Amino acid sequence: MSNGVFAVRARVWRYQGSAAWYFARVPRRASMQIRMARDAPRSAWGSIRVTARIGSTVWKTSLFPDSKSGCYLLPLKADVRRREGIEADATIRVTLRTAPLDLPFQRARKRHR
Repeated sequence: MSNGVFAVRARVWRYQGSAAWYFARVPRRASMQIRMARDAPRSAWGSIRVTARIGSTVWKTSLFPDSKSGCYLLPLKADVRRREGIEADATIRVTLRTAPLDLPFQRARKRHR
């Protein structure tokens, strides 16, 4: 860990629900370090905003706590998977940078038609 930056290897898996969600489970040790990082603001439900990088693809997302494993889950958007050729059961290298404390979470706005 260096200034809120974490480089990890993680295995990709597909959620077995009706939606085609893909995740990478952040390893336990890195999850503990991220959880304890002073510069990682958390939402009310425990998610942590990060900037993620896989290969040449960089995007902003959130890590979500998984109560079963005690690790964080990184959602992998279809666009990211397509750009980097990622499929279920692949092992990826990802760099995560936590958002600084001075950047508050933005609440999702409901769209009114």
